[in-house]
Amino acid sequence: MLADDVAYVIGVDTHAESHTLALVETRTQRTRRSLSVPATRRGYRHALRLARRQAAGRRVWALEGSGSYGAGLARFLVERGELVLEVERPRREGRQGRLKSDALDAERAARLLLSGRAGALPRLDSKTQALRGLLSTRAGAVTASTAAMNELRALLLSAPPDVRERLQGLPRSSLLESCARLRAGADSERSALALALRSLAKRIRALREEAEELEREIARRVDERAPALLERKGIGPICAASLLIAWSEPRRVRSEAAFARLAGVAPIPASSGKVVRHRLDRGGDRRLNRALHTIVLSRRRTDAETKAYIARRVSEGKSEREAVRCLKRYLARSLFRALEAMPQT
Repeated sequence: MLADDVAYVIGVDTHAESHTLALVETRTQRTRRSLSVPATRRGYRHALRLARRQAAGRRVWALEGSGSYGAGLARFLVERGELVLEVERPRREGRQGRLKSDALDAERAARLLLSGRAGALPRLDSKTQALRGLLSTRAGAVTASTAAMNELRALLLSAPPDVRERLQGLPRSSLLESCARLRAGADSERSALALALRSLAKRIRALREEAEELEREIARRVDERAPALLERKGIGPICAASLLIAWSEPRRVRSEAAFARLAGVAPIPASSGKVVRHRLDRGGDRRLNRALHTIVLSRRRTDAETKAYIARRVSEGKSEREAVRCLKRYLARSLFRALEAMPQT
């Protein structure tokens, strides 16, 4: 147990400009000190001095957001020989979820680690961070492109009948080309509509070109680091990148069960009376969960073994959704072992 190995857990709630710390004693489970420090090297040094003074002995830092807001602090502490583990940020749902403070969040991070429900090494690998930046930027371009396309189609709904009938129903590429060629009409209303449609078409094209360029770079980097991953059924560059970012490096995640928990595919008991079942886990890394779900859906369409497995589980009394959840759990185990065995470059 963690309480037998360390004397103190220092929970940290991370933000862009400041970090809040809570020092929890493992033996008594009491919070001895809370404070906030600026998210600068000076603040990091102050936090470390406090830990050395008031948490002498073996200690562990429990950080939220070690790959984003807490990246600087995590790197600073690891370079100075401190033990740092990453904990999952809480979901904020309903009215009660908004009743919180930074000090309570820092204390909750420490207690999550003490409960054994969290704890992975922070993501400090530079190649992983570069891949994460590319993937996030591509996701932003795809989201913006989808929003612009929806806006363009909404404009067509209220366009004059001759324009709407000429453009509606066209394939996406033909629609964008036609909108990009529109010229000013005979009146100011048609001119405004033509300008709006041309602008949206150009924006969508630019965003799609940006997303394609980023995807090519992602594919190149994934192929350099984990070519065997791309050879597996149903795994493309985007899903492979999500897997690599979550896994990051060998032994960052302590076990395949912890990796499944990180992916949000660990079974959560939800049995009642004579009904024995497990419910969906809505926690964890949702990007990793989405990647596993995409892989399972792809295999479900094209892989005979996957189809046979789902049919067998359905015949045993499970629903198709429950069978897919079982597959995602199995997939997390298989991919974690493959990632851990992967040669490092």
